[in-house]
Amino acid sequence: MSFSNLKNRSANIDALVNAAEAAGGKPQAATKNSYVDERLWKPTVDKAGNGYAVLRFLPATEGEDLPWVRYWDHAFQGPTGQWMIENCRTSLNGEACPVCELNSKLWNTGLDDDKATVRKQKRRLHYVANVLVVSDPSNPQNEGKVFLYKFGKKIFDKIMDVMQPQFADEDPINPFDFWEGADFKLKIRNVEGYRNYDKSEFSSAAALFGGDDAKLEELYNSQYALKEFVDPKNYKSYDELATKLARTLGEEGPTRTTAEQISLDETAPAPTFPEREQPAQQERESFDPPVSTSSSDDDTLSYFAKLANTN
Repeated sequence: MSFSNLKNRSANIDALVNAAEAAGGKPQAATKNSYVDERLWKPTVDKAGNGYAVLRFLPATEGEDLPWVRYWDHAFQGPTGQWMIENCRTSLNGEACPVCELNSKLWNTGLDDDKATVRKQKRRLHYVANVLVVSDPSNPQNEGKVFLYKFGKKIFDKIMDVMQPQFADEDPINPFDFWEGADFKLKIRNVEGYRNYDKSEFSSAAALFGGDDAKLEELYNSQYALKEFVDPKNYKSYDELATKLARTLGEEGPTRTTAEQISLDETAPAPTFPEREQPAQQERESFDPPVSTSSSDDDTLSYFAKLANTN
């Protein structure tokens, strides 16, 4: 979609909601030996684990249908001490993933130890969108700039909620719209040692930059493409993932030459943990174990059961 077509936005909210319900959703392969993607904005929290920022979600870029992209990955440490930090091939229109297949087998044994292993190895859901940083008190140098923002299902649910309000006195808002969208007040708290986003909320609808088309077009043209996040070339093949999984779990796999092994390691995406922190310090929504009433069920129990039934 071009900037000139953005104002022709009748039924845009319905289209986004339908896409979210039907969508399926990689991060760009980072520069070799680099663990920082300067395009990514990450919130800063204080010593108490609290943080605050104001973001504006931006519309889909030209040539892309949706203003967000969805993908899964795996990040866990095996008994060998090695890490399996890889994008999940189910992000590619549901292609087979050896980690998910193993998890399905383990989960369906019914054994508590196997279920605990699955909880550790499960696929993690991520969304990525372009955002304008309106306010970032901890890093004011970010304000007024466009970044990619990676977030989880809790925040995506808030986006869906504002597009599909539950009460008659609330009007639906397309938070990605320049003219009728709304700022997102990101409020982070530390709840039982995990990041919590329950207090986050959207402001009232208001035109960005007062609706100044010249500023909005400049902003639109400064966004990043999202297609790379679901580009198959940025994912390891099924066999490569299976080999790395076996190595991580300490199982015997096919012998590879030194050159082949170096090639595999170089194509691995860089860890996504901020400041190289360990997964236990990550936000809860990425690592929460499956609970029967949780919205993460589709990513764990239901997914594994469905996978098992197709075999």
